[in-house]
Amino acid sequence: MKRSIGNKLLAARIWCATFLSFGIGCFAFAIISNNNSELLILTACTIVSAIGSLPALIVLIFSLKGIEKMRLPIAEKIALQVFVNLLISILYGTVEIMIMGGLEGKINWESVVFDFLQFSGILFGCTCSAMLINIYPLRRFFTTSQLKINYKMENNEHLPEQRQIENRTPNKRNNVLIKAAIVAGLTLLMLIPMAFIQSLINEREVRHQEVVKEVSSKWASAQIISNPYLVIPYNTTYTNAQNKSVNITKNLILLPETVKMNGKLFPEERKRSIYNVLLYKSDINIQGSFLLSRITKHINLENLRLSEAKLCLGVTDFKGIEEKMNCSYNNTPLALVPGIPTSVIDSGGLSAPVQLTADGLNQITSFSVNMKLKGSEQLQFVPLSGSSDYTLTSSWPNPSFNGNTLPAERQISKEGFKAKWTYNQANLPFDLVLDKENQINKRDFAFGVSMVQPADDYAQTMRSAKYAILIIGLTFALSFITELMQNKPVHPVQYGLVGIALTIFYTLLLSISEFIRFDLSYLISAGATILLIAFYVQSHFRNWKAGAAFAFIVSMLYGFIYILIRLEDTALLVGSIGLFIMLALIMYATRKVNWYNPTITSLDRVAV
Repeated sequence: MKRSIGNKLLAARIWCATFLSFGIGCFAFAIISNNNSELLILTACTIVSAIGSLPALIVLIFSLKGIEKMRLPIAEKIALQVFVNLLISILYGTVEIMIMGGLEGKINWESVVFDFLQFSGILFGCTCSAMLINIYPLRRFFTTSQLKINYKMENNEHLPEQRQIENRTPNKRNNVLIKAAIVAGLTLLMLIPMAFIQSLINEREVRHQEVVKEVSSKWASAQIISNPYLVIPYNTTYTNAQNKSVNITKNLILLPETVKMNGKLFPEERKRSIYNVLLYKSDINIQGSFLLSRITKHINLENLRLSEAKLCLGVTDFKGIEEKMNCSYNNTPLALVPGIPTSVIDSGGLSAPVQLTADGLNQITSFSVNMKLKGSEQLQFVPLSGSSDYTLTSSWPNPSFNGNTLPAERQISKEGFKAKWTYNQANLPFDLVLDKENQINKRDFAFGVSMVQPADDYAQTMRSAKYAILIIGLTFALSFITELMQNKPVHPVQYGLVGIALTIFYTLLLSISEFIRFDLSYLISAGATILLIAFYVQSHFRNWKAGAAFAFIVSMLYGFIYILIRLEDTALLVGSIGLFIMLALIMYATRKVNWYNPTITSLDRVAV
């Protein structure tokens, strides 16, 4: 047999191989992306990582030396070194997240877990590749130490039997501790595929949003309606830089004195591919009045260009106008056409000329508008009047009221909803007469309702995926406890297969929920996963009771997660209480286990 190399040289070889694997991967990614700036950044990061990884080299030196002295089989020593590499990768992943968060000034907690797992997984993969490259020197290194241990044990044959049993006891205890550590490492390792599954969920959700936008763009987008108002041009002068008076024309805006709106909303579902898009049609009637005498309090009568006055109405998307609008001013029919003379309130809308006279400025004039408008996602109104009442009814049973103000009155049932909003002039931060060109952001005053699905399947799938660490960790803990109580060891590969089955559950849930209701898809996915794992446990332990008990406990876990998904305000409270009860049950079930000498038939045969 060749002479074994020292722990320092072996650690250096593993460190160099890891660094080379990481560097080659970075350069390959940069070349494939064909981005020169990214190539320079990755080159700098590779050089910096070589310096920053020196603490890992020191840890490798000491870990190899410590593991060499343990009375463990060679396979267990290699597995323990792999676990040490996993811990190093997790530590560097944490440091990377802290550095990136400090450079960006803030941390996006939605993506921090994915970035952490991605970086840690890449490092861990590089270290595993490095150990695989140096597997023969590593085996020789641990084989030499094992020969020394066997030689000492042969020299101790003359010791009493009780002394030999005491010498073997730490070996048994170390095996169980190492097995527990490896199970914990596998639990963390399962978070890497979960990160990709969460990315897949986000991708499918983005695709769904793209389909909604595509259909909405052909139907009509979200609508924001401003109540009618009068725009009256007037003449004024100002002094320019040369101290000369210049005549210009400005627009004066008169808001209504009263507005009363009654609207009906008719939801429509359209199907595109596997996605359902929620749209709506509406029938809206707006009535109100103007107090024209307010105009002369701001502008002299001789400066007003009353013959050019227009009645304006703000509409976001003209594609949503289904029929010709019925509009009247002072009982005179008007023909609204696209275009408005000023963008102080609306950037787009409809307008029609009205006949104003100097004699009529002391009157109160009325108006009415009836429109059939279609749109998607949401319908909002802008209350620009001294006193206004808005009433909206619909057969949609799941409204989401949004905007600046919630309805003063609302009734929601399975047959639909009815909502009412009321405003007065005190709610507006400006007068009813606007004679300045300052832009008014109407979205600051808009209110209305969103047409959304009652339960977003993608959001619920993402919420269930965030509890994956709980499902995987408790399932692995249950497997480990069952292994101790059944006196039959479980190989880490078997733990890995169970973990993969638990992660595939989320892809099943995601794919099935795109075709049927989330509740039923959750039941199908969970049932298939539970049956698969239960039969696998039964085939390993050769015990139907163990398989049935495992299926029952995992079913309780999935049921608990489903309850947390359905809850909103009390999810934290129920989750905390549930976790406490689970911990209490685990402590009760393992209260008689002697962890210094667990009841496994032969710990020397524990497959690690």
